[in-house]
Amino acid sequence: MGKVNEDLIKERSKCSFNVEELTNFLDEGRDKTLERREREKLILTKKEEIFGGPSEHYLSHKEKYENSIRRAVVLFSLIRKFHAKNNTDLTNYRNILSCVFGTSISQDGSPFGLHYIMFMPVFMSQADEEQQKKWLQRALDCNIIGCYAQTELGHGTFIRGLETTATYDPSTKEFVLHSPTLTAYKWWPGGLGNTSNYSIVIAQLYTKGKCQGIHSFIVQVRDEVTHMPLPGIKVGEMGAKMGLNVVNNGFLGFEHVRIPRTNMLMKHAQVLEDGTYVKSKDSKLIYGTMVFVRVVIVFNSIHNLAKAITIATRYSAVRRQTQMKPGEPEIQILDFVTQQDKVFSAIAGCFAMIMNARRLWETFYIIDEQMHTGNLERLGELHALACCLKAVSTSDSAMFTERCRLACGGNGYMHSSNLPLTYALTSASCTYEGDNTVLLLQTARFLLKVWRQMKTVPLTPTVAYLKDASTSGYCDKWINTVDGIIRGYRTVAIRKIASCVEILSYKVMSGMSQEDAWNTTSIELASAAESHCRALVLSTYHEDMSKACKDMSPPLAEAMQHLVQLYAVYWTLEKLADFLQYTPISRSDVAFLRSWYVELLDKVRPNAVGLVDAFDIMDEFLQSSLGAYDGRVYERLMEEALKSPLNAEPVNQSFHKYLKPFMQGKL
Repeated sequence: MGKVNEDLIKERSKCSFNVEELTNFLDEGRDKTLERREREKLILTKKEEIFGGPSEHYLSHKEKYENSIRRAVVLFSLIRKFHAKNNTDLTNYRNILSCVFGTSISQDGSPFGLHYIMFMPVFMSQADEEQQKKWLQRALDCNIIGCYAQTELGHGTFIRGLETTATYDPSTKEFVLHSPTLTAYKWWPGGLGNTSNYSIVIAQLYTKGKCQGIHSFIVQVRDEVTHMPLPGIKVGEMGAKMGLNVVNNGFLGFEHVRIPRTNMLMKHAQVLEDGTYVKSKDSKLIYGTMVFVRVVIVFNSIHNLAKAITIATRYSAVRRQTQMKPGEPEIQILDFVTQQDKVFSAIAGCFAMIMNARRLWETFYIIDEQMHTGNLERLGELHALACCLKAVSTSDSAMFTERCRLACGGNGYMHSSNLPLTYALTSASCTYEGDNTVLLLQTARFLLKVWRQMKTVPLTPTVAYLKDASTSGYCDKWINTVDGIIRGYRTVAIRKIASCVEILSYKVMSGMSQEDAWNTTSIELASAAESHCRALVLSTYHEDMSKACKDMSPPLAEAMQHLVQLYAVYWTLEKLADFLQYTPISRSDVAFLRSWYVELLDKVRPNAVGLVDAFDIMDEFLQSSLGAYDGRVYERLMEEALKSPLNAEPVNQSFHKYLKPFMQGKL
């Protein structure tokens, strides 16, 4: 590392807390920090192999993929060593995921991502013991590379409408997979295009002439030796996208492809040799993995947002622009309150998501354990929670990342800043593995069910507040504290839910069908689900951070509480219309909140760089000309500019071929 920018040195000296203490908290313990750094240190032993080579920005679509495979093979060979000694299952699988996310080497994703994020988790949760003995170790060792094929050209979130069929043939003890239409082709699976040789395929199961609904099958797509597509398999890459281009998303079609009966994942349901279907104890169990994937997406959103705010904060400390007063030097743009609004709100949002992701993971683990003992009472709650948190965390990450990009002005538009591709990644997560609007509506369906049963059925933890919030006088007076704001959020949520129930009931009583009533009320329903989620996010952030602060040094605890308050006030002002409609907030309360917000920005200001330094993202993984630890922004921008192929020669051939004749009037 060269000389560090003087402004960054001063910023770090102003930080009121020990950055290492916060890093340990973010890693969930000093031992975890050391473990992560050891992992990163090992990766840097292959630095040239992983990070060397031409800049991805100037490669063709094909070259980007090939370069990503070269790099990924080196990286994931190292990752394989990290978990080779562990008995990997869903309880400790997060250790592997932290390797996958925390050591991302491409700004545009990884062709191996789905192998770890979906293929193996689905297999571990849905395959029986014999199937796991046969396949799991091979998958862990990457002897086979898998993907997960659910979405089709014609169907996404509505998985009951999938068209791919798996028809059992008892005479050969095989399933026959078939894509009856073009819209039945699998579409979007990461790694499927050219990388994976196996896939978990979701299809409609037919046996003895009856459809038994969707089930999971492990299907070999390519030959293990030649990598050629197997007979009857139509597979390929789906083309260039806004981002995630090295993820190698693909399409997959079947022409009466036969697979052994034992390739149906049979932990929860089975087809016997004679074709008899043995139903799962509860069909909802197969959705457990989808919930897990949404939990993973929440963590991945945090990782991407942490990169964006690190880049924007450091750049804002280095970049100087505009004289505040004549004759004075230009000031750091981080001193502009409008800049603080963009960047500090994103920092607070990232920390809020961290606390909620941890709670979501703990909730998933608890309920997953209950499901394994046959207790499915909280599965609906978990599904609703994962749906709304996935929706809110990804939409917030995309919004905050774009704010960070805009906060970096024109230089944030440069690919070398890593902000455009980071935004592309966060934006993509708003629609994959469940469109956010559809997920909010699924949460709304759960909330309305809870509302109707509230007086007769005990409420589960995430909706327990509804009973208190429905009592008379719960929010008769607005209080400008975090607890008061939480009370306001809960009031907004419950009154929106109550309003939806009233609207739906009126429409049905007026003769409208349940389905049409739901559709025409869907805007209000999605809004109610989001308000419920924001009430949960803020209350969880406040409760869990307050507990954590008891074990922190006073300076760090104070800095964390400032972020909680900033987050609470920011979203109250953002959602002010809801509060004006459903709570007794007054004009003077709003004026107070606006003043409080600016005061909080001022309190966060000295710690801004320290807060993002605590993420401890190495420059090699951050890959940003604007956000490097040393703050050498202008040198790095120029270094990146000189890598452009158009700078390889002083005169490009197009001048002689086209431009010169045109300028001389010869064309």
